[in-house]
Formats: sequence, structure tokens, C-alpha cells
Amino acid sequence: MATLLCVILTRLRLQTAPEKVWPFTIPAVRELHGDGLALTTPVTFFVGENGSGKSTIVEAVAAAYGADARGGHIGRRYAVDLDGGPLGDALALDYVSGTAMRRKPRGFFLRAETAYGVFEFMSNANAPGYGDNHLLQLSHGESFLQVFGARFNEPGLFLLDEPEAALSFSSTLKLMVVLQDLTASGAQVICATHSPILASLPGATIVELSEDGIRHAAWEDLELVAHWRQYLSNPGQYLRHLL
Repeated sequence: MATLLCVILTRLRLQTAPEKVWPFTIPAVRELHGDGLALTTPVTFFVGENGSGKSTIVEAVAAAYGADARGGHIGRRYAVDLDGGPLGDALALDYVSGTAMRRKPRGFFLRAETAYGVFEFMSNANAPGYGDNHLLQLSHGESFLQVFGARFNEPGLFLLDEPEAALSFSSTLKLMVVLQDLTASGAQVICATHSPILASLPGATIVELSEDGIRHAAWEDLELVAHWRQYLSNPGQYLRHLL
């Protein structure tokens, strides 16, 4: 079968000048005003320190695209509303010309804080696409991998907030295979991550968020990668300042 590498969203941008309140005070969010951020490859990773705006932007994209704020299958709504935040209302999504996704949202939103609760709810309801085993029969990481393998298998927009949080080293490598196969099916992935492993996915665009705003970076030039390399080669260099 031919590989169908594509994008659904081509740009993220603020529709109006950013206000002087959170989250519009985050430098990376403010930089979305004007030309915004172009999305040119099937996978885009947001990396950066806590508070840099990674998850905030991914959650806003999810809200603007029509996902429930708790996460889960895009297009499904839950009984109790959860506020998606002001950035989702202010964010404009530019779609690739001719896409049908604008009329019928498809895909999945994984929100770090609520992911397991959503997975358990779906597993209790025997919802298709959440694996054969009830999640309570699996470890935390195994439950995530089961959902990734069963749910991440069709064209659409997949928005992931730190999906590696529950995964071991080897499980993170398995997730990379899932993402590679997912994009080959015609899906687009936007992912916030702290994982240098996940960010090394071949062909992905890496966007580094910081106090200076937004910059595109090569994997080997990331602060994230430099810190892990230095720590693993000499933990004492860090620990003597902490312990």
C-alpha cells in the first residue's frame, strides 16, 4: 500500500492580538499572533521546560478542532462539560486545501492529566478501539500501549500531551513505531513531549518553546538532548549541586 504522508492543519495562529493575561503572556503563545506557526510535516513535536506552553498549545488546538477537553476520540462529548480554556477560542486553525476533516473532525486527543480516566471509562463501556483487555488487568504503561495500538490506526488529527509519561524506554520505542505507522496511513500528529527518544522520530519537525518564544531546532541541538547526554555521562555534575 502506498504511503500517504500528509498534513491536515497547515498553520496555528492567534486571531487577535494577545491579551495581557495567562496563557497569552507565555512567550510561545504570544508568538502565534501574526504569521503564527506553520505545520509542514506529518509529525510536529513541541519540546521545552515546564511552563513553556507545550501542553497549553496542544490543548488549545484540541479545543479549536472540536475535541472534548478531557481527551479521547475526537467528536465524542462527555456528560459534564470541562472548560477548554480561553486559548482554544482565540486560536485559528488553517486547513490544507480540500480536506474533509474541517467538516468532520476525526482523530484522538490524549491529555496527560485525564488520559487514564478516559481510557478506563471507555474500557468499562467496552468501547471499540480500546483493546481486548480491560485496562485494570494491565499495568499503567501497558494500558497506554494497548490503546495506542488499537486506537491509533486511521487518518485524522492526533494530539498528544506527554504520551511517554507512563512508558518505559522500550515502550517509548514501541510508541515511535505506532506513530510512524499512523502517519503512513495519512494521519497528522502534534505532540508535546519531554522525551528525547520520542523527539528523535525521523522526519518530524521539532519546535522548541522557551522564554524567547518559538524556534525550530534539529534534534541534536536541543537543550533537552544536551542535558540528558551530560547527565547520563556524569550524574555527579548535576547531583553535587542538588544533594
